[in-house]
Amino acid sequence: MTDTKLPTIGFIGLGLMGGNMVECLQKNGFQLNVMDLDKDAVATVLSRGNASAPSSAKELAEASDIVMLCLTTSDVVENMMYAEDGILAGIKEGSVVIDFGTSIPASTRKIGADLAAKGVGMIDAPLGRTPAHAKDGLLNIMAAGDKETFEKVKPVLDVQGENVFYLGALGTGHTTKLINNFLGMTTVCAMSQAFAVAKLSGIDGQQLFDIMSAGPSNSPFMQFCKNYAVDGVSDLGFSIANANKDIGYFVEMVNDLGSKTAIAEGTSANLKAALDAGLGEGNVPEIFDYFLKLEK
Repeated sequence: MTDTKLPTIGFIGLGLMGGNMVECLQKNGFQLNVMDLDKDAVATVLSRGNASAPSSAKELAEASDIVMLCLTTSDVVENMMYAEDGILAGIKEGSVVIDFGTSIPASTRKIGADLAAKGVGMIDAPLGRTPAHAKDGLLNIMAAGDKETFEKVKPVLDVQGENVFYLGALGTGHTTKLINNFLGMTTVCAMSQAFAVAKLSGIDGQQLFDIMSAGPSNSPFMQFCKNYAVDGVSDLGFSIANANKDIGYFVEMVNDLGSKTAIAEGTSANLKAALDAGLGEGNVPEIFDYFLKLEK
């Protein structure tokens, strides 16, 4: 972007994804106000210049035109929003809040309504691709909310994402992300168990992969599962703990719709069991280790 009047960005959540998103924004000339519990992550941002670190979410919101969130759960987002010194206490009329995390759609719509009452817009914009893509501004962004608000922030989203999709009413982005993650994580669990059953049966994993990948089951997810089960390389970059959280949100969302979630409940049960077995920090294909030890 070459506009000399770029909006000031407040960014809360400097994990692997958020930290790289902030680096991308800094490279493109944006002024940043940042917050994170990890003081080293904050210091890294400040060391690049053109950034400050307000002492509260309220102060950050007061000093920012767009407030971006890249947080772990809906509960964390709500706490950041509704705390006495939170975003709602300081947000300026005409500002926009963008939630890049994976949140419960009902929570997103509630927050959006409370922001709208203060003259503030909201976009839910969950992400696809990896932290490496974030650093280079090549994310897939699933954005939803009021169309006028979306158009207002789209030039900034275009800096952060190679593919920016507009999906409709607020909450649609988070709904789409949960559907996407349900399918992806269920696929990884099924494929990981397939490789585990092959190993338990004495079938060569590479040969199984060669056969399966020659047919319609072939996918990048199968490659990730094979990389771990056969080659011992864990490279998906999405943890069992995060997958467990997202599938739990999917189950909650579908229950709110009055439908059943038997397949998702099966995925959730396996992810939770792997989490309870101490595998939570591992990437999702590492659930292969849980399936190898699974007994009747």
